[in-house]
Amino acid sequence: MSDAMKQFPDSPAPAPSSESSKTRVWPPISVVIPVLNEERHLREAVDQVLSQHYEGPIEVVLAIGPSQDRTQEVADAIAAEDPRVIVVPNPTGRTPNALNAAIAASRNGIVARVDGHAMLPENYLRIAVETLEETGADNVGGIMAAEGITPFEQAVARAMTSKIGVGGARFHTGGTAGPADTVYLGVFRREALERVGGYDEHFQRAQDWEMNHRIRQTGGLVWFQPRMRVSYRPRPNLKALAKQYFHYGRWRRVVARTHEGTINLRYLAPPMAVLAMLAGLVVSPFFWPGLLIPGGYAAAILAGSAVTGSGLPPAALARLPLVYATMHISWGWGFLTSPPSLGKPDA
Repeated sequence: MSDAMKQFPDSPAPAPSSESSKTRVWPPISVVIPVLNEERHLREAVDQVLSQHYEGPIEVVLAIGPSQDRTQEVADAIAAEDPRVIVVPNPTGRTPNALNAAIAASRNGIVARVDGHAMLPENYLRIAVETLEETGADNVGGIMAAEGITPFEQAVARAMTSKIGVGGARFHTGGTAGPADTVYLGVFRREALERVGGYDEHFQRAQDWEMNHRIRQTGGLVWFQPRMRVSYRPRPNLKALAKQYFHYGRWRRVVARTHEGTINLRYLAPPMAVLAMLAGLVVSPFFWPGLLIPGGYAAAILAGSAVTGSGLPPAALARLPLVYATMHISWGWGFLTSPPSLGKPDA
């Protein structure tokens, strides 16, 4: 018996004939969703999960934070209408706490993490289960496919799928299937979640990367599957984007302090660029060539925008250099100013 069949006894390996594949039994899945202020999109998100092209049983566990809109009422109504939906409280409102609460209330051997505004393709869960069985991985996930509507969102979406904007992370830029440090969202074997103790609730951000690191450190495999492509709506304005990437940088440094050896040049590039530009500006009144550093960065961003902005509408292309600079500088400044107490139990 294969490892996949041992771990999913109710899910026999696919038979070669199309007739027998129609009769295979697919394992039950628990979909866990952290929810906060999602009154507008929650029902659609749950409907999208329950209408997946997946022949096995699906349950949905909603962990509801203290929202400022009617999210709780909407969630309760959905659960009253459909017994497959369970609602649990998340008094803290924090994402890792919500995920742990939802996982604890779930029942199945496969656990899929989904966001309250994620747009799953109809075969997402099916591909995930097939990939778990084929690879023996503990977690599989795919591409965070940023898609914008407004010119600003379109610029952010292009930056979030470009190596200039986010480095070489395959869950942003795409690539071939294979082992990965982390993936977007994730579909897990419950035994892997239990082995590492779930999400670390000290991590308000970067909790996915941090837990995937612990899965890999304990012998598990994290697998990138580009066929699992999930649409993502970028931040709608410059202030929200700067705040997002500032906190990304802050919490990525917490991961680096917590897990030695997890930082590399890709993560250090933004803070190094920020320090270099600050140094250039400080010395420029006394030594004008110092301006060549921020000037060189600006020229590089303009050139990079021209290369990566092909096909964008003019209004989006005009915003792309500012988007790149905001992402880099906010991330770098967040990393540099991350306080040592951040992420500790008493923080």
